[in-house]
Amino acid sequence: MADAETISFPQNRSCPYHPPTGYRSAGPGHQPVSPARLFDGRTVWLVTGHAEARSLLVDPRLSSDRENPAFPIFAERLAATTVRRVELLGVDDPEHNVQRRMLIPSFTVKRTAALRPQIQETVDRLLDELVEQGPPTDLVSAFALPVPSMVICMLLGVPYADHEFFQAQSRKLLRGPTAADVEAARDALDDYFRVLIEQKRAAPGEGLLDELIVKQLETGAVDHYQLVRLAEILLVAGHETTANMISLGTFTLLQHPDQLARMRDSDGLMPSAVEELLRFLSIADGISRVAVQDIDVSGVTIRAGDGVILSTAVINRDEVAYPSPDELDLGRNARNHVAFGFGIHQCLGQNLARAEMEIALFTLFDRLPGLRLAAPAEEIPFKPGDTIQGMVELPVTW
Repeated sequence: MADAETISFPQNRSCPYHPPTGYRSAGPGHQPVSPARLFDGRTVWLVTGHAEARSLLVDPRLSSDRENPAFPIFAERLAATTVRRVELLGVDDPEHNVQRRMLIPSFTVKRTAALRPQIQETVDRLLDELVEQGPPTDLVSAFALPVPSMVICMLLGVPYADHEFFQAQSRKLLRGPTAADVEAARDALDDYFRVLIEQKRAAPGEGLLDELIVKQLETGAVDHYQLVRLAEILLVAGHETTANMISLGTFTLLQHPDQLARMRDSDGLMPSAVEELLRFLSIADGISRVAVQDIDVSGVTIRAGDGVILSTAVINRDEVAYPSPDELDLGRNARNHVAFGFGIHQCLGQNLARAEMEIALFTLFDRLPGLRLAAPAEEIPFKPGDTIQGMVELPVTW
């Protein structure tokens, strides 16, 4: 598989909202399925073509089973994610379908629409506090992270008073820096949800976790271990990804004042603006799969046992799918992007994420029309390429 054109994956971005420049050798105008080398020297197939990605993501010959020894991982610290079973994200059908069907009713368009007033109230309250404290502030800790954290806690029925604990564990789970850190974070979250579930069994509440206890745990549809892991995935994914989209989306809009002005001029543009930001930023860059049968695609044969990485950042910049893909165009029709994945594992919480982004970004710039960076853009730290992309901090003033 390997040849002189093999690139390394992942790489760090040189700009927080553009794919790494080193990926361009695998981008538009080049082979859409090409070899890439991981941290441990293993060579896998890197998918960068839009049409190829959407085809492969619905192909049952690619597996999401993280317990498969051939499943590819990005970094040594993430080896812990293959040691223990990962519910929902790391299982295939038919088991995946059973788990997903348990959760779908809580993440429908209708259910999300019913939550919009509460999301708006959360955003307004946080901005009231931000304005009262006055500038400057770190928008990540003061706004981008609390918005989705409060919303997912409300949805699940998790006490927001525990947010500092689970946010810290989420950071370690996703960024390490060592395998021991990742394992310790998983253990800590396991313990937290074991206790919380027992507390809820004794004194039920009204959140999704309470519903799952009654309808799934008590009926024997899932065991205690499975419910703990499902709760962890919902909590971590439910705030980390959206927080990064809000912070990086804000930074990106401030760096594109023409598009920001466009968004401010019409709140009706928000749905397409959110889709374009999702396409443009592609913060979850790298969907891992392992082939369980041979697959012929774009002139290459992916053999059973080969690892496959789909680079969403490059896929969503495919010029065949998106004219002038490196330009931010908030009026673009970007609905067929793969920022949420595609196929059976497409992000369960995508409707909620869209609603949070729409409300948070529109209200932020509406309430603070003078919002601007409080430090030179090139000095503001952002996250490395082997984790979810976003801003480490975002100093702003107004």
